[in-house]
Amino acid sequence: MIVGAVLTQNTAWSNVESAIGNLKSARLLSVRALKKINRQTLAAHIRPAGYFNVKAKRLKNFLTFLQKDFAGNLKDLFKEETALLREKLLAVNGIGPETADSILLYAAGKPVFVVDAYTRRIFSRIGLVPPDASYTDVQRYVFTRMKPRANVFNEFHALLVELAKRNCRIKPICGNCPLSGDCKKVL
Repeated sequence: MIVGAVLTQNTAWSNVESAIGNLKSARLLSVRALKKINRQTLAAHIRPAGYFNVKAKRLKNFLTFLQKDFAGNLKDLFKEETALLREKLLAVNGIGPETADSILLYAAGKPVFVVDAYTRRIFSRIGLVPPDASYTDVQRYVFTRMKPRANVFNEFHALLVELAKRNCRIKPICGNCPLSGDCKKVL
């Protein structure tokens, strides 16, 4: 999950799946294996995800943080209190709010809502937030309206991604959108 959160930056998930497949095939999809290989080898394996040299560096930065702060133990990382862990993740070079929150929600199971381009697009189009709303503003909007539960945030985000892929594209297909009509009553 953590590898996917880093690799999905500025790329389609299908490309990330290809890169993760390469890592799995080479038996490199573990903390121990990723720590052992050099950055150039890692970059070669994750090439399909694009920006592979940058992303290899970011993954290595995360691994250095994991080793330094949690002795390389993901279980210890996941035990950290949510706000403190988010702060620590954001201090890792190459990890921004969306990546940090993806790690918190999908890997650590913390009740954090992930804001991505799809979320912003849908929320702004249906008038829930202004088009220029910040990451924090969009996240705050959700937090003030939904009880923080990881399983609900996970499902809600997945539904937003699916809606964006099917209907709320850059050039939207509003005619058969499930939010048509009363869409502003969603949240």
